[in-house]
Amino acid sequence: MAEIVALATERLILRPWRERDRAPFAALNADAETMRFFPAPLSRAQSDAAIDAMSARMAEQGWGFFALERKADGAFAGMTGLNRPRFEAPFMPCIEIGWRLPRSAWGQGYASEAARACLDFAFATLGEKRVVAFTAVANAPSRRVMERIGMTRVADGDFDHPNVPEGHPLRRHVLYEIARTA
Repeated sequence: MAEIVALATERLILRPWRERDRAPFAALNADAETMRFFPAPLSRAQSDAAIDAMSARMAEQGWGFFALERKADGAFAGMTGLNRPRFEAPFMPCIEIGWRLPRSAWGQGYASEAARACLDFAFATLGEKRVVAFTAVANAPSRRVMERIGMTRVADGDFDHPNVPEGHPLRRHVLYEIARTA
C-alpha cells in the first residue's frame, strides 16, 4: 500500500474518497445531462463500485481519480485525477487525466484548476513525459477543458473506445496530449 496523496489549489482540495462522497457522486452519475457523453448514467451500485475501484487504485499507487472538495464550504465538487487505462489502444501505455463534475460546479473553472494541479503532479512528482485525455468526439465541454490546460489534439489519434459498444454514437473518441515540456 502506498501513501495516498492529496493536492490543493486555490479553491479546491483533491483528496481520497470518503464515505460521505457516495451520495453526491451517485447523484452526479445518475444525472442524464452530466452523463450525456457516456454510454449511460450509472446506478447507485455502479457509482459505489466506481468509488471502491478508484479507492483501491489509490491505495495501491497513492494517486488516481481524486474526490474534489471546495475549500470555501467543504462541498463535493466532483472528481478529477489521473489513471492508467486498462484497455488496448494504439497510444498505450499512458497516463490519462480526466474529470467529472456535477452541474452545480460547471462554468466555474474547477475542472481546469484541478486538472492543472494533476498535470503538475504527473510531471513533477511522477516524472511522466506525457499525459493524455480522451473523450467522445461530441464532448465539446471536455475538449474545451483539454485545450484550456494546454493539451492539443493528436493528429490521426481518433479511436473507437473498446469499452463503448460497437454502433454506439459515442464510441468514436478524440485523443489529446500534453508533454512535460509544454
